Amino acid sequence: MSDTILEMKGITKIFPGVRALNNVNLKIKEGEIHALVGENGAGKSTLMGVLSGVYPFGTYSGNSYFQGEKCKFKNIKQSEKLGIVIIHQELALIPYLSIAENIFLGNEKAKLGIINWNDSVKATKELLKNVGLKESTNTLITNLGIGKQQLVEIAKALSKEVKILILDEPTAALNESDSENLLKLLSELKKNGITSILISHKLNEVVKIADTITILRDGMTVKTLNSIDGFDENIIIKNMVGRDLKNRFPKRTSKIGKEFFEVKNWNVYHPLHKDRKIINNINLKIKEGEIVGIAGLMGAGRTEFAMSLFGKSYGKNISGEIMKNGKVIDVRDVPKAIKNGIAYVTEDRKNYGLILEDEIKRNISIAKMEKVSYGEIINDKKEIIEVERNKKKLNVKCSSILQKVMNLSGGNQQKIVLGKWVFTEPQILILDEPTRGIDVGSKYEIYTIINELANEGKGILLISSELPEILGMCDRIYVMSEGKITNELDIINATQEKIMKSMVLSGQEVI
Repeated sequence: MSDTILEMKGITKIFPGVRALNNVNLKIKEGEIHALVGENGAGKSTLMGVLSGVYPFGTYSGNSYFQGEKCKFKNIKQSEKLGIVIIHQELALIPYLSIAENIFLGNEKAKLGIINWNDSVKATKELLKNVGLKESTNTLITNLGIGKQQLVEIAKALSKEVKILILDEPTAALNESDSENLLKLLSELKKNGITSILISHKLNEVVKIADTITILRDGMTVKTLNSIDGFDENIIIKNMVGRDLKNRFPKRTSKIGKEFFEVKNWNVYHPLHKDRKIINNINLKIKEGEIVGIAGLMGAGRTEFAMSLFGKSYGKNISGEIMKNGKVIDVRDVPKAIKNGIAYVTEDRKNYGLILEDEIKRNISIAKMEKVSYGEIINDKKEIIEVERNKKKLNVKCSSILQKVMNLSGGNQQKIVLGKWVFTEPQILILDEPTRGIDVGSKYEIYTIINELANEGKGILLISSELPEILGMCDRIYVMSEGKITNELDIINATQEKIMKSMVLSGQEVI
C-alpha cells in the first residue's frame, strides 16, 4: 500500500448543545478501502461532512490534509474539484432527468454556454461501462431500481475524476445481489487506484471488503483495525457499543396462541398499469404471539403486499379477504385498518413514517388522536402522560418528548415510528425493514421491543432483506417471488440456502 492520501487531525465539531466530534483522528492510505463504523450518532457522517465541505472550514476545529496540502473547503464544490466526492445515503439524483443529464448536471460538457450532447452521451456510455451498468444514456432515473441508481451516482463521481470516493450506507436499501455487485465494483475501483471511504452498518460487508476499519463511538476515535491482522466482528461490535454483545438477537421463548389473522386469495394490480398484477393470490396466516417473516428479493412485491393490507394504501382492483378471529374485516381505507387493529411501520421512516420537523409528542400521538382528545379538543395532560409512557416503554433516548424528531439518531427515529403504531394498540403489526440503516446496538433494542410485543400476544409480520434477521427473529417464514408465495418454512427447517432458492424461482412454488 502506498503513501497516506488523507489525514484528519484533532477534528472537533460542536452543534448547539451537542459535541458531535471530539478530537477525531483519521489516516487514509492511497488506494485502500477504509471503512468507518459506529452506532448511529457516533459522528461518522459528520466527519465526512467536515472532509467534503458540507461543514465549511472554520466551523470546526482541527485540520485535514489531502495529498499533504491543508484543506480549507468552504463548500462541496471545492472538495469535488480536488477529487473528493461524497455519495449520501439519500441519493441526489433528479428522477425525471436522464442518466446522461444527471451525470453531468452542474458539470456540463459545454462551450460558450452551449451543452455538447454528443460529447455528454459518449462520455456517459464510457462511464456506464466502467460501473457495469447496461442502460441507455437516455433512460430516466425514475425508471431505474435503487441498485442501478447507486451505480449512476458512482458514474457521476467518476466523471469528476474522483480520487477519494465517500459512500454513506451505499447498500442500506439494496438486496443481497445488488449489494454484492456494488462491493465488487469498489474492488475494481481500488485496482484503478481510487481510494474509498465506506460508512456501513453491515459488518459482514465491511469485514469482507475493507482494508482498514476505524471505529467511532460518541464522537471519538476508538480503534483502528487492519485486515492484515484479521477482523473479528465481535471485537468491532464491542468497540462500537462499549460493551459485549454476545448475541445479535435477544433470546425469546415463543408464546404462540391460536390462529387469529388470515389473508385469503389476495390479489393486487398496479395503481397505474391496471393490467399488471403485482400480488398474485397470496394466502397467509398468523397466530397470536407469532413473529412471521416475509423474505424476498427487491421487486418481489413484499412492500406492495404489506401496504395493500394496510387500508389498501397501494394498488387497484384489490380482491380477496382479510379475516380476524374467523370474521371478514373491512380494510378499505387506513382509518378502518387501524380500527380493526392493523398497523404498518413503513420502510421509509423519513418520508412516510415521521414528521421530522415536529416534536416527538405529536409524532407518536398523531396516529390515534382520539385516544388523547375529547371531540376535537386535545387533552394536553393526557397526551403527555400517554406519550411519556410510550417513550419509556421503547427506551427512546431524547432530552424530552418536545424534542424535534429530526435531531434524534436513526435508531431513536425508528423507535418513534414503532412507537407511533404501538400507540394505536394494534393486534397485527406489519414491520417493513424495521432495522434498515441503524447500528447493531440499536437493532438489538428494536429486536427486544418486537419480542415484547409478540409476548403480549400481538401478531407480527416482519419484512426484511437481511436473511440473518429473518432467521434470528421469526417463528415461521413465507418466501415471495414475483408477487407469489413460493415457500413456507418453520424456523426449525429454515436455512439461508432454502430461502434463497425460493426467492429466485420466478414465482414457481417450491415442491
